[in-house]
Amino acid sequence: MMQGPRGARGMPGKGMPLDKKPVNKKATLKRLLKYMMHFKWLLLLALLLTIASNAFSMLGPLLSGSAIDCIARKEGVDFAGVAHFALLMLIFYLVSALLSYLLQILMVHISRRVTLRMRRDLFERLSDMPVGYIDTHPVGDLISRIFYDTDTINTSLSSDVVHVLASSFTIILSLVMMLSISPLLVLIFAVTIPMSLLITAFITRRTQPLFRLRSRKMGELNDFSEEMISGMKTLKAYHQEDNTLSSLDELNEEVVQSYFKSEYYSSMMGPSVNMINNLSMSLISVFGALMFMNGRITPGNIASFVQYSRRFSGPINEIANIYGELQSAIAAADRVFTLLDEPLEKADAENAVVLENVQGQVEMQNVSFGYTPGKTVLKNLSFQARSGAMIAIVGPTGAGKTTLINLLMRFYDIESGRILVDGKPIDEIQRASLRKAYSMVLQDTWLFSGTIYDNIAYAKPGATREEVEAVAKAAKIHHYIMSLPEGYDTVITDDGSNISKGQKQLLTIARAMLVDAHMLILDEATSNVDTRTEVQIQKAMRLLMRDKTCFVVAHRLSTIKNADLILVVKDGNVIERGTHKELMKQNGFYREMYNAQFT
Repeated sequence: MMQGPRGARGMPGKGMPLDKKPVNKKATLKRLLKYMMHFKWLLLLALLLTIASNAFSMLGPLLSGSAIDCIARKEGVDFAGVAHFALLMLIFYLVSALLSYLLQILMVHISRRVTLRMRRDLFERLSDMPVGYIDTHPVGDLISRIFYDTDTINTSLSSDVVHVLASSFTIILSLVMMLSISPLLVLIFAVTIPMSLLITAFITRRTQPLFRLRSRKMGELNDFSEEMISGMKTLKAYHQEDNTLSSLDELNEEVVQSYFKSEYYSSMMGPSVNMINNLSMSLISVFGALMFMNGRITPGNIASFVQYSRRFSGPINEIANIYGELQSAIAAADRVFTLLDEPLEKADAENAVVLENVQGQVEMQNVSFGYTPGKTVLKNLSFQARSGAMIAIVGPTGAGKTTLINLLMRFYDIESGRILVDGKPIDEIQRASLRKAYSMVLQDTWLFSGTIYDNIAYAKPGATREEVEAVAKAAKIHHYIMSLPEGYDTVITDDGSNISKGQKQLLTIARAMLVDAHMLILDEATSNVDTRTEVQIQKAMRLLMRDKTCFVVAHRLSTIKNADLILVVKDGNVIERGTHKELMKQNGFYREMYNAQFT
């Protein structure tokens, strides 16, 4: 991936500021519900299972009270009635348990489908975002959103949502049954329920920002870990183990503290609500006994009411206990939706055309560009590349060479001026067709886990073994591949960690050769191979890319002597241009650079 300026990475707290806006709970829940509504028929089935399971369960206390009244009869114990009601209780509870089991399985299935859809949307969104977004945001945080945050949502949907749904119906049905037994005793909850709601609201206001902070800190830790592991050789070479561990401890401590604070405050909710529920039970026992003494209620009804009151207050306590997890899921969902709301790459113009029959004529006219406002990287840059020419771009580090390539591919849009391909402004060409006209090899190689054949053929799906071997021979990598035990079927692991950097670069060059593109970009593409191999590759490349335009960013000036045009870029300006011989005769900056490499 070509990159613009990034924030300092690899240190805690550095880089692009992450989203710190407060969570809009209602909007987040509404969007999460939209994801779930893709499976509305399964949700409807889950709702029916919840109602049925709770309905069967709610009949238990009523039957229990009836059984107690059969025992407390003045004329003697009705053993047949007790057995009848006990058998019904057993059947209803077994049916309720079976329905609950089916509901749990169904919710796990729904949550997995929702998570799968969410992850796919995140990947699609990232692929459609401008390169500048990827360049300026920590990779670890993006990975954290795609995996950690979606896993948090998945866990909540598969378990917490089931509990909330079941608890909600239990509360409603319990209230109805208690009202049918004794409306007077229900008045006790008019005092205790508001107390529970006040405590819940108070703790929620404290915990919501903490859960969001926890997700953000986890993203920073993932980003730091990813960078340190990928750079482990450099870390060891500079003996930075202790400093890295110190930085890790600092960041890890922030993560631990964020976890502790969020869990600490959220864990207070359950015991607080439970205390109020116990208070309501005590009041029910006292006033129920007084009513029984006055003959206004039977022992069986008291027993049923107590059980329903526990069914009523128990779910409230359960919701309070899992509310912290729900807060965590909402914070995770908000981070996911924040990423999904990031602006996409600017859409093609309505009259954008498909680039066809590409000749490879490229022209820049007074192009100016900066990654950030007020900081211009390229200033009034102009040049013309004829079809089939080799254009070399050289200059000191930070001069704007890679930026120029970014603009040719339209990874970034220019601020002023025009870039034309075959006489057409690139902002009037569909991006997909523009980028398809280029083949690219970067200094930073990228290989995926798979066979060598798969990695080379990646650029051209369906490529034959003969085609792959032909480009491998041209890239001077065929002999090495055949020396491996499995040849082209050798599996590359972990971004090519089992082969050298030079061999990785040769594989990416072979991959680029396989593309039927009309223009080629080499951005320090041969920096990891020796000079002799580099010259051989250049000859092979010129042969394979005959009649195609080539843009070469190079530090080793000896390898671009045959370029048709050399652009010398310094401080964002083309200060010299011409062939190697012409530039050497000018005795300017190019000659200084060339002589410096051989002094």
